[in-house]
Amino acid sequence: MRPDAPELAPFGPLAIGVTTVELTNPDQIDVVNASDGNLPRRDRRLVVETWYPAAGNAFGGTYENVILRDGRKTANLHGRAVRNAPPLRPSTGDGYPLIIISHGYPGNRFLMSHLAENLATKGFVVAAIDHRDSTYDDPAYLAGNGFGSTLVNRSLDQLFVLDEMARLSGEAGLLDGMVDADKTGIIGYSMGGYGALVTAGAGVSAAAVEMASDMEGGAPDGLLAMHLAGSDSHKALLDARVRAVMPFAPWGMQRGIWDAAALANVTLPVLLVAGSRDETSGHEDGVKAIFEGLVNCDRRLLTFELAGHNVAAPIPAPLESMERVNWLDFVPFEHYADPVWDTVRMNNIAQHYATAFFSCYLKHESEMAAHLKPGTPLVGISIEA
Repeated sequence: MRPDAPELAPFGPLAIGVTTVELTNPDQIDVVNASDGNLPRRDRRLVVETWYPAAGNAFGGTYENVILRDGRKTANLHGRAVRNAPPLRPSTGDGYPLIIISHGYPGNRFLMSHLAENLATKGFVVAAIDHRDSTYDDPAYLAGNGFGSTLVNRSLDQLFVLDEMARLSGEAGLLDGMVDADKTGIIGYSMGGYGALVTAGAGVSAAAVEMASDMEGGAPDGLLAMHLAGSDSHKALLDARVRAVMPFAPWGMQRGIWDAAALANVTLPVLLVAGSRDETSGHEDGVKAIFEGLVNCDRRLLTFELAGHNVAAPIPAPLESMERVNWLDFVPFEHYADPVWDTVRMNNIAQHYATAFFSCYLKHESEMAAHLKPGTPLVGISIEA
């Protein structure tokens, strides 16, 4: 936390715990190994890191052997959460609002852990997913239909984890009584942001289904049609428990993933985060175009001037990522960092706005709306509404 962090960025008053949950979604389409006319199935295993308010004042812990962007090296990350600490069960019995975090392609459940820890200290339960087929050390994202699996499964994974967190909160165990799943938000970065928008109601276009079927490593046999805007299958996915989404640099608009009619279907609050120099998701024809298409919801666009695709979402680059490796054509550091902005400064700004946004729409703290007003509240950023 920098000394010039904005007002809502500092950690909240609560001690926090963290636990690792392993979940299995049975009998899912195996997109990685699918082909036209051949749709094998498999159980889809997801590892979910879960942060929660904890009893007492215990502080500090280590996330050991976290895989880095190169897919082989590991680092020990240090944070505030205590592993499997006794939970602080809410006095009302309603549970804490749930926030689901969905990483980029590739990524892992620790990529946005700065947001996870920060929000947990303020009275949220935060569940960050390792999306199978697109983690740093999962070879499926490099071979087979890894990208197609991401297109098909991001929204499905988010909603499955929502169901499972609700289930775990209703069963005896560490998370018993901790989650109010009826008040759920989603944070997604890049492909996680794509998934968050699909979950929020922005079904994909017919052109996107065709593109995914035709591209190498895509989603064959028209599999992406399950998310087609206006289709019965996409409508069936919409979940009223999801109340607000915060996509960082969501991928897809430049590639025709959405059209105007699809974006107009989104009616829940959206806070988009963008870099004005994002060469992966685009700005004017990318994230800003998404913002302009969200005509039927309470939406805002937070833009970091001159920032690229790594805008505010990734943790600061671990020291171990700063060495060149001979199996990548870039230094892994570049996956986490921005060439203009200090990562910690971006993280602090994101923590501030995530606190305001989710406190406003999940906790109904109306005074937080003042922090979301359009304008240029800080040097280098702007908010549009």
